[in-house]
Amino acid sequence: MPAVQACAGYPWSMASTTVCPRLLPRLRRRLRAWILAAGCALASLPALGQALPAPGAPELSPAHWIAAAPDAQALLLDPAQVQAHNARLRRDDASIIDLDALPERLPGSRVRGWIQALSAPPRRTLHDQHGQPLAAAVLDGLQAALALDALPATVRPRWGLVVRRSALRTFPTALRVFSTTDDQDLDRFQESALFPGDAVALLHASADGQWLFVASERYRAWLRAADVAEGSRAEVLGYARREPALVVTGAQVRTAHTPEAAELSSLLLDMGVRLPLLPHPGAQAAVNGQSPLAAHLVQLPRRLEDGRLQLAPALLPLAADVHRGPLPLSRANLLTQAFKFLGERYGWGHDYQARDCSGFVSEVYRSFGLLLPRNTGDQAASPALQALPLPPPGQAGARARALAALEVGDLVFMPGHVMLVVGQQDGGPWVIHDIHGGSWRAADGRLQRQRLNGVVVTPLAALLAEDGTPYADLVTALRRVPRSAP
Repeated sequence: MPAVQACAGYPWSMASTTVCPRLLPRLRRRLRAWILAAGCALASLPALGQALPAPGAPELSPAHWIAAAPDAQALLLDPAQVQAHNARLRRDDASIIDLDALPERLPGSRVRGWIQALSAPPRRTLHDQHGQPLAAAVLDGLQAALALDALPATVRPRWGLVVRRSALRTFPTALRVFSTTDDQDLDRFQESALFPGDAVALLHASADGQWLFVASERYRAWLRAADVAEGSRAEVLGYARREPALVVTGAQVRTAHTPEAAELSSLLLDMGVRLPLLPHPGAQAAVNGQSPLAAHLVQLPRRLEDGRLQLAPALLPLAADVHRGPLPLSRANLLTQAFKFLGERYGWGHDYQARDCSGFVSEVYRSFGLLLPRNTGDQAASPALQALPLPPPGQAGARARALAALEVGDLVFMPGHVMLVVGQQDGGPWVIHDIHGGSWRAADGRLQRQRLNGVVVTPLAALLAEDGTPYADLVTALRRVPRSAP
């Protein structure tokens, strides 16, 4: 599933309740008992105006769920098992591009096919930021920018490292386009993003040379040429293997400000980014005009004026949320990491310097060194993830029991959306997810809608599609990171 289809949520609305809050728990228990007695699914239970926890509720803290999690500190996978998972993913998952295995020469027809599959002419009307439909001349210009006639019969990949957080685009353009005139949140040409240090194979250039069609480990799309530095294959692919290394464990951190090296100054680094550590030069040394006494000395890729790669030293404050190597994969750490994104604005295809639902999930797991596919459809179908039993929607009771058996860190999929389980409460799972929208029932039974547009914690049973269908009935797959080596 392309990133532009990921997390295509539903409109939401905050429910206003006219029922005394002290009576709600009693009413909810009675209603549950009545529904279960009638043989209905607990998952279909409408929320009595409480689809979201109240401000300050304990459910909004990871500590609440860590305390409830069994064996919260127990290691789910050791480092060797994480590496075994990643190896299996690279070997068996068609959505993952093993850059180490990319041949020295590729048929030009294959690269052309990749470009045409991504950059096909839109089949629906798209609008610009002024609400005007894209003119035929604009669409023709986008096709011309692909420069497919310039593709040689044989493509010899060049190699590069991304030097700053950079968008991956459907077409070689920064033009923002939207499906409707009243919603300019979801840029339909936004595919994903890459981060400092990500390796890419450079396969083709746009007609103006300003964009490159690249293959990264999890995606093929258009990247600004100015955001990548070109080096040798060995230098580029070897960067990710340098040891020792820090892993960014905060939602986002920044390098120290440095006027002496503007390209490395206040550089944004997202959760899971890996930074090779350099030997500390001592407190008396100066790095980019600053003492490294209270900083980590890391190595980052830098683009020289001629586009070549230089690996340069940079400082990361000791106060930054980082860890030497990946974090240990435990339920407690999973919850802690996921809640670091709570309240972040939803970013379709990693727009707004943020992320969408599948990006959220994959970045949480990346802080443990664990690789996941980029998009929801690929995550749900990945052979490296354990498939959990999911009865069909018609078997309401069995489906409710399957959902009630989910554990912390399990992934719940529905069309275009993924949620991460934080625990069980009130007979069903609660999830944390990065969502554009959804619906639920107000206290008077009316369907309420509103865009949440961010990372939220919700009970799965309360969520409804815009037509009133419970999310629990729309679940298409349940997946778990295997608890032992594949």
